[in-house]
Amino acid sequence: MTNTADVVIIGGGIVAASVAYHLAERGCTNVLIVEREDRQGMGSTAKSMGGVRAQFATSINIRMSLYSIDLFSKFEEVTGHTAGYTPQGYMFVATSERHLDYLKTNMLQQRACGLTNVEMVTREDILKTVPQLVADDVVGGSFCPTDGFVDPYSVMTGFSKRARACGVSLWLETEVTGIDVKQGAVAGVQTSRGYISTRAVVNAAGPWAASVARLAAVDVPVEPLRRQIVKTEPFEQLSSRLPMVIDMSTGFHFRPEGPSYLLAWPDPDETYGFRTDFDYGFIEKILTRAVSRVPVFADVEVNPRRCWAGMYEVTPDHHAIIGRAPGVEGMFLANGFSGHGVMHSPATGKIVSELILDGVSSFVDAEMLRAERFAEGNPLEETAVL
Repeated sequence: MTNTADVVIIGGGIVAASVAYHLAERGCTNVLIVEREDRQGMGSTAKSMGGVRAQFATSINIRMSLYSIDLFSKFEEVTGHTAGYTPQGYMFVATSERHLDYLKTNMLQQRACGLTNVEMVTREDILKTVPQLVADDVVGGSFCPTDGFVDPYSVMTGFSKRARACGVSLWLETEVTGIDVKQGAVAGVQTSRGYISTRAVVNAAGPWAASVARLAAVDVPVEPLRRQIVKTEPFEQLSSRLPMVIDMSTGFHFRPEGPSYLLAWPDPDETYGFRTDFDYGFIEKILTRAVSRVPVFADVEVNPRRCWAGMYEVTPDHHAIIGRAPGVEGMFLANGFSGHGVMHSPATGKIVSELILDGVSSFVDAEMLRAERFAEGNPLEETAVL
């Protein structure tokens, strides 16, 4: 028996769930999500730090954040499920005039896109918020109060449950083994559970995007990069109401998670590859940076078993690849978020659903994110990457 679907979504994480939700909300419900694990969100979704922000450097990322944060703020109303959206803000802490100029330039771009509540802050403002911070070298920073955090697994669940209530189907423990392309157009998908006849396929395979694209002879420049998160034991010397704090001198950043703290740092020694093992030596590396900026972290306790590693899916310009796959009619890409997949999942679902149903996106110039930009020499450089 041949299965048929209007749209097949490969991957079952937060981006896939958002695409399914946005299609279903438009009445396109003959949609099938295909996930190889025994439950959804086992890839990058569950490993995310859960930060959401509109403080980016490029207009497309800012606009995607504005749509996404607005949806997070009313998520329960529209899906019936909580997003865990906590608007405690993002505080970028600058330690040089170059950093400060960069933040000012970004703020002008952010305001031009409609983010009205972002502001430059002084060293005194920063110390009022985080009095435990070492600020001898701090020259100022920027803050946006509607930036904050969400619960990624909860967001994915909300999108998925709402989509399935509308009629979307989900196949778990199903491996995609081939994408059938005839005369330059998608004809179907081969899986371990049988053939699916379809004219539209969405690659939402996260760090595995490149191998899925190759099934249709499409080249997607996405590489996996391990990122490690240290979760502390409950710690009362810092307020649980703090924003995400980013030390621009090292890239070290931290945020409250209930009574605990999540600590992250982009280790420059990390190399591309499929790795999700947590390196216990990373704890000492990150705590060295944490203590130098926030000395009370010297008293924090860390249980290595509560720490984890996930994978960023990185493109050469740290912008997502969203749009039609080059040379294959009916194949759509939603890949390469470079750490911004959770926060941009709502916008990605909207863009991809509109491209499938209308041929064009209503709120961003999706052409900017097309895969061909690299071959054409038109990358978009996002520098506000954590």
